[in-house]
Amino acid sequence: MTLMTKITNIAAYQFAELSHVKSLKQELLGLCKNWELKGTILLSEEGINLFVAGSGESIERLLQRLRSIPGLEKLQAKYSYNDHQPFSRMLVKLKKEIIAFGVPGIQPAHYTSKKLPARELKAWLDAGKPITLLDTRNDYEVKLGTFQNAQTLGLDHFRNFPEAVDRLPETMKDQPIVMFCTGGIRCEKAGPYMEKAGFKNIFQLEGGILKYFEECGPAHYDGECFVFDQRVGVDPALRETAVTQCYACLMPLRPEDQEDARYQPPQSCPYCYKTSEEAQADRIARRMKKLHAVSHPLPGSKPAVNKRPLRIAGEHEGKPLMDVLRSFFAEVPADAWTEVFAQRQMLGPELEPVTPDRLVHAGERYYRLFPEYSEPDVNADIQILHEDDGFVVVNKPAPLPMHASGRYHRNTLEHLLNLTYAPEKLRPAHRLDANTTGVCVFSRSRRWARLIQPQFEFGKVEKVYLTRIYGNPAEDQFSCSKQISDEAGWAGIRFVDQDGVSAFTEFAVLKRFGDGTTLLQVKPHTGRTHQIRLHLWHLGYSIVGDPTYLAGRQVGQKQTVDTDAPPMCLHAWSISFLHPISQERIVFSTPKPEWSS
Repeated sequence: MTLMTKITNIAAYQFAELSHVKSLKQELLGLCKNWELKGTILLSEEGINLFVAGSGESIERLLQRLRSIPGLEKLQAKYSYNDHQPFSRMLVKLKKEIIAFGVPGIQPAHYTSKKLPARELKAWLDAGKPITLLDTRNDYEVKLGTFQNAQTLGLDHFRNFPEAVDRLPETMKDQPIVMFCTGGIRCEKAGPYMEKAGFKNIFQLEGGILKYFEECGPAHYDGECFVFDQRVGVDPALRETAVTQCYACLMPLRPEDQEDARYQPPQSCPYCYKTSEEAQADRIARRMKKLHAVSHPLPGSKPAVNKRPLRIAGEHEGKPLMDVLRSFFAEVPADAWTEVFAQRQMLGPELEPVTPDRLVHAGERYYRLFPEYSEPDVNADIQILHEDDGFVVVNKPAPLPMHASGRYHRNTLEHLLNLTYAPEKLRPAHRLDANTTGVCVFSRSRRWARLIQPQFEFGKVEKVYLTRIYGNPAEDQFSCSKQISDEAGWAGIRFVDQDGVSAFTEFAVLKRFGDGTTLLQVKPHTGRTHQIRLHLWHLGYSIVGDPTYLAGRQVGQKQTVDTDAPPMCLHAWSISFLHPISQERIVFSTPKPEWSS
């Protein structure tokens, strides 16, 4: 120890039956702060595990107090020294286990495997004694160094040790095995476990690698030893090395690793660096796993009472609530609303039943109460195509409503995505019919909605659909510019209406089939409800599988197809818009559906 040495580091553990650990935690935390010690002490009813640094005098005070605790009288510490404090704060934590293992019945306070002193192991290795050296540490620790010819287990966490032992060959059960770890604590549990698993000749290196370094130096060891403090690595002389650790993946990094262009702290290092495409794929894979979990089973499959909100716009200020409802839902007859009020199923802003003559005010929220019911099944096979900080793009299946309406409240695309992205609430930039499949864009915040939404409102978004229709159009290129009613009729249907809103759709024939159907490419230049379906219907064509706009200008009795019925052949194939930040045009597309070929 030189004159420049300022900090004493100790690592120590002891398995013992401890009591009153909660009060002990508070006492030790207070003492360590008073003595200006930093590091971590783990306390459990099975013992203590600690890494602490400070002045030599303060360290000895701590050890003296710990050795006065029943069961810790023989607590031994491993010392090392450096010229700076390797820890940033002092923590004392209560744990179920001082070294996480998760296997019941292993009690090192009562039994451990035979301990092999460091000098005796060196003598065995010097003499070439036939033994198996078994490294019980994690992969990232092994990377920094290990004993020559040691067998490693491919662990990413010590909890996986039992599984790794199960994979060892039966022939090892009769061989002498010397297991080792950093300071010996993991071997205290690993050894008894291996003996229970039938391994007959188990030794554990007493004091671990650090004790071996202290007594034997570098003999038979290649590299450094990973330590769990800001030093990261120490050499066989127990001196801190130039190794650092990746913040993202915890991999120890030698100087040559730190010179690599992929070392971009704190985001990445050469071992975890991913291209933007790889990172995107990883994010989407994790999100898809969450999406599958929230949609299986479907949330609407469990009966529940639903409240459907209605926000009062400024144009309805001071009007009776019944008039507002008739304006919003023209397709619903008046006597149906009368029954809703009679059943006390219309609630006001205070969530109490209201009467139809109540005068409303702009900004208020009213709620339609739906009695407890299970929602119809939907197709929840949603595929996330893209995700970044601003927006999410999905391939929507069918049948699946975009948002709450009619019989659907929780079995909707919005609800499933909001469960997946919680606490975020995604905002749809546009809408697709429940029976329409394909590309759909959602904003991830109000700010991004304000950036993206105007492009949809002012026709700057390019959409391309595929559809299969009954009949063969005379021309390969045709269009429709008929105006569409702004209000829905019965069952939500719309009509061509000369007093309606403007709409324009272009059609191009892609393939004429022998069964009398035709595949079309469709470009809607406006975004009216049911625009493609209604323009085709007006021109004398109906979409294959459409349950509402039927051939011969007939109107169907259903709005949404059943999950086991043939699909409606309308697919949002691609969508293109300007990225709000880069102003580059971006395109998202999906595979063609089976019915298109």
